[in-house]
Amino acid sequence: MSAPPNIIKKAAFNPKIKTYILLVVAFLLFISVAGIPILIIWFLGLGQYMSNRYYQNLKCQLTEKHLEFKKGVLFKVEKTIPLENIQDLTFIENPILKALDLRILKIETAGQSNPKGSDMKLIGIMDSATFKEDVLKQREVIQTKNYAVNQTDNVSIEKTHQLLEEIRDLLNAIKNK
Repeated sequence: MSAPPNIIKKAAFNPKIKTYILLVVAFLLFISVAGIPILIIWFLGLGQYMSNRYYQNLKCQLTEKHLEFKKGVLFKVEKTIPLENIQDLTFIENPILKALDLRILKIETAGQSNPKGSDMKLIGIMDSATFKEDVLKQREVIQTKNYAVNQTDNVSIEKTHQLLEEIRDLLNAIKNK
């Protein structure tokens, strides 16, 4: 059984995410003609309930080797992204986010399985700039360790090659006697 991962940092989410979700879903319901009757139910309590549940289920943590994220109300999503696969971390803002003092941290990885763009979008992380820096620092630590391991492997391969050449030479000397 493997040991639990060493958690470097847990992300805290801004409670204003609840308002953001309430407004975004209301906007989507408003622009769809069929959603206008549902909009009334959304504002009478369903929206507050769903956005509150979504906020309670948000979890994000940075471990030594991964970025782990959980979210969802009816359909739960749990993602684990290896830090060495992260290619880009981008901040996104729009008028609603700016009014609520929120940001989206978009994470793109190498070999993305998602053709739409990013592998993960983290909405409303408090002190998101520091969280981004922590992820980048930990990714750099992993890349430095991998580079050191590769250099050690190259030296080891070279020593093995030299040893095999010495054994070959000794065997040839024994064969010629």
